Amino acid sequence: MRYFGLIGHPLSHSFSQKYFTEKFEKENIAGCQYNLHDLESINEFPDLIKNQKGLVGLNVTIPYKQDVIQFLDEMDDIATEAGAVNTIVVSGKEGKTHLKGYNTDVYGFVNSIKPHIQENAKALVLGTGGASKAVEFALNKMDIEIQFVSRTAKEGIMSYDDLTEDLVREHQVIINSSPIGMSPNVDQAPAIPYDGISSQHVLF
Repeated sequence: MRYFGLIGHPLSHSFSQKYFTEKFEKENIAGCQYNLHDLESINEFPDLIKNQKGLVGLNVTIPYKQDVIQFLDEMDDIATEAGAVNTIVVSGKEGKTHLKGYNTDVYGFVNSIKPHIQENAKALVLGTGGASKAVEFALNKMDIEIQFVSRTAKEGIMSYDDLTEDLVREHQVIINSSPIGMSPNVDQAPAIPYDGISSQHVLF
């Protein structure tokens, strides 16, 4: 049996196990199982790698896309530049477990949003965690000016309290990379001035 899985905390919102289980069945991929690994601390990660026999791959979600990097043996160029990992390939090299990190968020994000963005657009990125790293990397590659928004203002980051309708109007792209609105709390929404949003905006 080959084992795949997802690490993060909490994982009550995740549909990954259902998705991959159904995909394995639909594609007639035998001998594969996908499990959820709800780690209260990233320090539990080495034990997971040690004890889960047959583990060949992991997805990584909030809040460990950056924290897991310390345990990896290698990262591809995109993950290295983005500073975040969402996929880990587990293999064996010279009798030892070898962990290589990738960031497929960048590829998925660029291919999803690029057709909808006008030239010289500006973007508001809500949240500054691991998910925002892939967004930042991708937007920089697309030459999109970025303004980060978080709960607390810091250098280069504005707070939600400082965000005005005019600023929303000036930034035609708004990307929510925060946990707000994730399942099961799908009725929650970031605290931004929604009156500044028009039909010309791209919301991701």
